[in-house]
Amino acid sequence: MLFFRRGDPGARRLLPWLLLLAAWRAGSAQLRYSVPEEAQHGTFVGRLAQDLGLPLAELVPRLFRVASRAGGDLLEVNVQNGILFVNARMDREALCGRSAECSVHLEVVVERPLQVFHVEVEVRDVNDNPPVFPVAVKHLFIYESRQLGSRFPLEGASDADIGANSLLTYSLDPVEYFTLDVKRNDEGIKSLGLVLKKLLNREETPEHHLLITATDGGKPELTGTTQLRISVLDVNDNAPAFERAIYKVRLLENAPNGTLVAIVNASDLDEGVNKDITYSFNTDTSQDIRKKFYLHPDNGHIVVQGNIDFEETQSYEIQVQATDQGIPPLAGHCTVLVEIVDINDNTPELVIKSLSLPVSEDAPVGTVVALVSVSDRDSGANGQVSCALTPDVPFRLLSTFRNYYSLVLESGLDRELVSGYGVVVTARDAGSPALRASASVWVEVADVNDNAPAFAQAEYTVFVRENNAPGCHLVTVSARDADARENARVSYSLVERRVGERLLSSYVSVHAESGRVHALQPLDREELELLRFEVSARDAGVPALGSNVTLQVFVLDENDHAPWVLPRGAGGPASEAVPVWVSRSAGAGHVVAKVRAVDADAGYNAWLSYELQAAPNANANANGAVAAASGGARLPFRVGLYTGEISTTRSLDEADLARQRLLVLVKDHGEPALTATATVLLSLVDGGQAAAAASSSRAGAATAAAGGAAALLDVNASLIVAICAVSSLLVLTLVVWTALRCWVPAAEGACGPGQPALVCASAVGSWSCSQRRRQRVSGGEGAPKADLMAFSPSLPPGPESEDGMNVDVDHSSKCWNSGLNLN
Repeated sequence: MLFFRRGDPGARRLLPWLLLLAAWRAGSAQLRYSVPEEAQHGTFVGRLAQDLGLPLAELVPRLFRVASRAGGDLLEVNVQNGILFVNARMDREALCGRSAECSVHLEVVVERPLQVFHVEVEVRDVNDNPPVFPVAVKHLFIYESRQLGSRFPLEGASDADIGANSLLTYSLDPVEYFTLDVKRNDEGIKSLGLVLKKLLNREETPEHHLLITATDGGKPELTGTTQLRISVLDVNDNAPAFERAIYKVRLLENAPNGTLVAIVNASDLDEGVNKDITYSFNTDTSQDIRKKFYLHPDNGHIVVQGNIDFEETQSYEIQVQATDQGIPPLAGHCTVLVEIVDINDNTPELVIKSLSLPVSEDAPVGTVVALVSVSDRDSGANGQVSCALTPDVPFRLLSTFRNYYSLVLESGLDRELVSGYGVVVTARDAGSPALRASASVWVEVADVNDNAPAFAQAEYTVFVRENNAPGCHLVTVSARDADARENARVSYSLVERRVGERLLSSYVSVHAESGRVHALQPLDREELELLRFEVSARDAGVPALGSNVTLQVFVLDENDHAPWVLPRGAGGPASEAVPVWVSRSAGAGHVVAKVRAVDADAGYNAWLSYELQAAPNANANANGAVAAASGGARLPFRVGLYTGEISTTRSLDEADLARQRLLVLVKDHGEPALTATATVLLSLVDGGQAAAAASSSRAGAATAAAGGAAALLDVNASLIVAICAVSSLLVLTLVVWTALRCWVPAAEGACGPGQPALVCASAVGSWSCSQRRRQRVSGGEGAPKADLMAFSPSLPPGPESEDGMNVDVDHSSKCWNSGLNLN
């Protein structure tokens, strides 16, 4: 920082320069360097990285680089030290022509994050081009009759340099007849002419040789020369004269061929053929002008005959001469200045580069996606370009420098909603009519793992029959992840837990890729009626996301258990035939015994029915006469279809065999039905003998007569009491069942848990069902819950048979509840 004392003259001189420097920096807001043209390779330009404030250690990792707007390689940067140097020879005249300003625009790009800087390198002119005359030798014809002070226009030299390097001064070798005259008109155009200062005498000197030297203002100075060969002519002493020395016209670019540019007119004071004038371009006129314009030799009309392009040349200076037909001919000269007027004939040029694609869907607002540069070769309003984006895209254009824009993110992205955007950048100039150009870029949205897998169902309910084959397919779970690629690749697994004493994975498995759930072993409904577990779905993203779904596997019953006949005696086997004493005085319908059986299955598979089968008579050989007598008679006993009660079909008589062997077939209602058999031995005795046999059997004595009288019971009265008790219990059971049915919610569907159903059968006012048991359900962590169970009402014992055995006339009646009570 500089400090000055008040009133210091040095401060007053330095202050304007400081203000100018501050204004320049504020206006450009970029780095600016300068380098002379023709600089050698490796010439130092500036410490680019240091001036931009970029640490040298970050240049290589952040891909530090420069690019010229024109795409050339005139300048290069050393990515190790950040120094900008000359990479190739720069010719200012080739780059910018005669433009007063000549700069090379560079784009400095670093990534991670993406940044762009604009650097302008001014190419300073050096005096490397000497003045050049149109021709090396110019031939002039001058009449000897020309007056002193006559001026003969000459074509001046041109210098490709600019500024002081192109300021030309002319000199003429000392001669006595001519002097060199240089004038500058209002437009700043130098007019070079040769002025006669001494009358010519052809007879004395018919030809003069002059040397004109042009010197530029560079250091060192460069020069160019041209020779003038002047032939002195005689006779015709009046040259044609134009109305105006300079004609100024304006011409629209792209004017069609034949368009009239200007009309030049000259007159001659002579008479006759010396007055006839022919128009032509000056001999020094360039070929470019001759290709673009045509001058009619008779009327002086100048018309267009080539392509007029403002972007190529903005003005033309045409030298026209009028020559008479005298001998020798005389000529007059004028200049036609043609100003080319720009029209809007160039569409904007649009370039999208330095793309940072794809864009992550979690990219923050303001992220730079791409760089956009525009240009227009027209000038003025025709070259002023504005840019716009297609609507409904989450991006916007941010102007970073003159004709440079950054495409930045304006709002958040969601790849699951839109996976990519077709962004169209439209450039429009301010001409009338306006011209447009557009460029498109596809901005792909890169996925991030922001969606967990979602199952197709909230819960899966599966029904499988027990005794399934190991490895059978139960169900296929499916989860979909809205992400893409690895983030959407879903794998499945079991949520491990214990089912009773075993792990869940010993019952079922799930395929990690397909989601197919298989049973690893046969399931037994009598062991496990409901298996409730969870399957987890996780994606392959980082970090991984997941979700769970619940599966309910209901095991359906198969008829895989045959009926089992319960023991009749105290702990005796069911197959052992225990004799039952029946009094011959029993009337029709008298219950003499009851067969009890259970089935481990459920539903119809556990619904039992009873029927008598033909059995060989044990006393057939011993009492053949009795057998023959009773063989044709109707059997005196029958069995209840659903109760298993054995009762008389008629009154017994003496003709009936004393020992009856009954074979009872117990059958369930499964498909196919399974059966069991029970053998019942009936001994028909007189009333007194039946009482004695019952008393003996109850006390375990050897003699039936000793306790017969004391144990005699009224069998008919006992049966009546038992039937009344059973009927009362049946009514109470129906009332309780009805109340439970009204309290339990109705089933949601045919396949889901429903109302408890009593699977029973009725015969002769009594109920007979399969068994009393508890069924197991697994629905959560820990041991299976005994939430499903069959129940049997406790009934009072029935009357004993005459032989002292408990025949359970009706007290073994049971019903089981097959409904599911799921916690």
